[in-house]
Amino acid sequence: MCLLARDAISSAKCAVTPSIYAGKTCVIKKSVKPSTECSDNQGRAVVLVGHSQGAGVIARLVQNEIEGKPVQDRILSVILAGYRLQVPVGKDVGGDFKTIPLCRADGQTGCAINFATFRAASPPPPDAQAFGASAGPGLEAACTNPAALAGGDAPLHAYLGTGREMVTASGEQQGPWTNPPQEIAQPFVQVPGLLSGACRRDANHHYLAVTLHPDPAGKRTNDIVGDLVIDGRKRPDWGLHRIDVNLVMGNLVDVVQAQSQAYLAAKRRDEN
Repeated sequence: MCLLARDAISSAKCAVTPSIYAGKTCVIKKSVKPSTECSDNQGRAVVLVGHSQGAGVIARLVQNEIEGKPVQDRILSVILAGYRLQVPVGKDVGGDFKTIPLCRADGQTGCAINFATFRAASPPPPDAQAFGASAGPGLEAACTNPAALAGGDAPLHAYLGTGREMVTASGEQQGPWTNPPQEIAQPFVQVPGLLSGACRRDANHHYLAVTLHPDPAGKRTNDIVGDLVIDGRKRPDWGLHRIDVNLVMGNLVDVVQAQSQAYLAAKRRDEN
């Protein structure tokens, strides 16, 4: 899937073909119309976004079709959510991507964002092999906090679903958003001040730890759902995988907007 940054790529069209690698390639080389007919996108920059298995497809696309080729100059960013992009321990480049570094500053372009979310109070188990885990000696899962690319703890600008979007595999559902309960007609809510995130390392994992800041005297919910639940039991090795993107959606929009502005400013300088 693709995230289109306002202004920089406002008229580009994207293919949404999660299981078709050829469709992903077409996004880079050309824009894709709803009929899947390809046409030139006039050299606009692009942002590649994938979650979970989709992030794996995007990562392979970057490795096989983008890195080291002229089209790399048109990448604003590669956003991989719920994935374990590998980098050398403590480094921002190397590992899975050889030349594309992690995004570490607002307005930085041609870089990658990777994260997997877990509750700060429920980190990945030591033997968890999926999200946030190292793939081998000298490597670690990259963690870039969309709310603070340079590092540290920062508020998360989440967009959380008010309906079926927040139902977990077992049917666990979000409780009332307000106190006293009120009906909410909109499909998403924001919860300013409730959530913050920071990248955290332990012996085996590197992940985005999400902390809740409840207010017992407040008039809204003090908790969220999003854990994977199977047969009535939470799967701690999956963390908040179901809502990885929801938790940082507003932050990602801000990141891409800053990247778009930087890209356009650089393009104008080159043209003058």
